[in-house]
Amino acid sequence: MDRAACDKLQVTIRQTGESFACRDDQSVLAAMACTGRRGIPVGCLGGGCGVCKIRLLSGQVQRLGPVSRAHVSNDEETEGFTLACRVAPRSELEIEVAGKFCKPFFKGCANPANPGSGK
Repeated sequence: MDRAACDKLQVTIRQTGESFACRDDQSVLAAMACTGRRGIPVGCLGGGCGVCKIRLLSGQVQRLGPVSRAHVSNDEETEGFTLACRVAPRSELEIEVAGKFCKPFFKGCANPANPGSGK
């Protein structure tokens, strides 16, 4: 289908530097899952668990459904936080994973001031 090919936008995950294409009518999380990548943690896929919490660093999104206020407060939403399962891109996006499982991106870097400590 030509429409799908024309309307794909790039989404880049800052922590890993990886990018993937996402249709403008597809959730960011669904697009990532279609590529077989695991940059954003996957949970319930319905906006209720908060596992796929991201922060929008650049670009614009369209909301696809409600976001649980237990996981994204109004204040956080104004700061760019949302759930990847509940937004579709309106432009190229740069995001960072901010959910419960964002720490694996930084594994091994807990004490960068003392890289030789090993403890």
